[in-house]
Amino acid sequence: MRISKRIIFLAALVSFVLQSCQALPRINDQRPNFLIIITDDQRFDTMQYMPNTQQMIFDEGVTFSHGYITTPFCCPSRASILTGMYAHNHEVYVNEDKLNYKTVVEDMHKNGYYTGLVGKYLNSWDGSERPEYDYWVSFWGGTIPSYYDPDLNINGDWSKHSGYITYLLKDYANEFLDQAASQRKPFLLIFSPNAPHAPFTPAEEDKGLYQDLPPHRPENYNEADISDKPLSIANKPLLTEEDMVTIDNIRRRQILTLTSLDRSIKEVIDKLEATGEMDNTVVIFISDNGKHWGEHRMDSKSTAYEESVKVPFAIRYPPLIPEPYTEDRLVANIDIAPTLYELSETKMPDSVDGLSLLSLLKGTADWRTCLLLEAWPDRGYWSAIHTGQYIYIETEDDLSEFYDLSIDPFEMNNMINAEEYQAKIRELKEILQTEKEPRK
Repeated sequence: MRISKRIIFLAALVSFVLQSCQALPRINDQRPNFLIIITDDQRFDTMQYMPNTQQMIFDEGVTFSHGYITTPFCCPSRASILTGMYAHNHEVYVNEDKLNYKTVVEDMHKNGYYTGLVGKYLNSWDGSERPEYDYWVSFWGGTIPSYYDPDLNINGDWSKHSGYITYLLKDYANEFLDQAASQRKPFLLIFSPNAPHAPFTPAEEDKGLYQDLPPHRPENYNEADISDKPLSIANKPLLTEEDMVTIDNIRRRQILTLTSLDRSIKEVIDKLEATGEMDNTVVIFISDNGKHWGEHRMDSKSTAYEESVKVPFAIRYPPLIPEPYTEDRLVANIDIAPTLYELSETKMPDSVDGLSLLSLLKGTADWRTCLLLEAWPDRGYWSAIHTGQYIYIETEDDLSEFYDLSIDPFEMNNMINAEEYQAKIRELKEILQTEKEPRK
């Protein structure tokens, strides 16, 4: 009996010590945590519908006014976020292509980070758990049939969940943050909700909102003359009244899904505050691509036009960004991985094409003056060089384009043959040929 009591006492003591150790703050590893929020198909001009996110991330850090996606299609864009590589180098050209290159998450996991993914991974992935993540909540592929009652893979086990997917993913993100708080290591969480992607199902409590939403009618909406565009676009008919109603409805429904996501992001940020990790966490917000709402008669993505390639992009991290400001230089999704590599003190592979945002934020280095954009949609491969003011676009076996965004922000007048721009076009054409060459 005496021995049994002693064993019980020792077991209780060991359990107490282990729990106490887990609760201890990090002592030797003072590297920052990372929360990367990736929305799905969110346009750059929609942050007004996410006031909490705007206030808690954008207004507390750096807002990138020229934030771009190098390939405006879900799977290639997300592969670029995870690798820091252009699509022509990581070879994920369309949603069905698998990523066969190592990601920044794998390297950071090996370098001591507690890692988690909650939400969408890659369209070409079956949703099952991946070994470089300590915590995993995801779904099959890139699109779910409904925002309600989804099938989710929770750390290797599939099960049907009752409820609204945005709220479910938010709860799992907060569970990860609770678990991360007990780790004696920094964490990396990729929170990747499917909003506002199709089927853009609003939460029940939001269905009555924005009934009087003003219609979206910019200058290039249902553009009257698109004969100066590539034939693959120029052949599109004018939108009908029915088309316009459909697009307006999609726009409203997308906004409604952002409303519930905005509330959820606030709860995740509040959880960071509650765990005491807020100011030691680099929070990055970005979308994987934009989407047309009738501009140039289009309702798709994967074009080189601003509606498709420009996205909301911001970073909050008080130790590096003590005061909020707007940065106008060109940044892109390929810059996220090198930023994580540098701040996490993880060796960066030579395969990375992007640039660490750390040097830009510190103002210690020259920055890029142009950016490669590229995509492989059904209408044909296109590639472009964007300088912030100018964009030069080549579409395979089709008409090339050139726009001066300072005077034509809606990209309505293709100036490819304009005499006054020929020197600039030759310059950008030469840069494009160099930039789109595959890595040797």
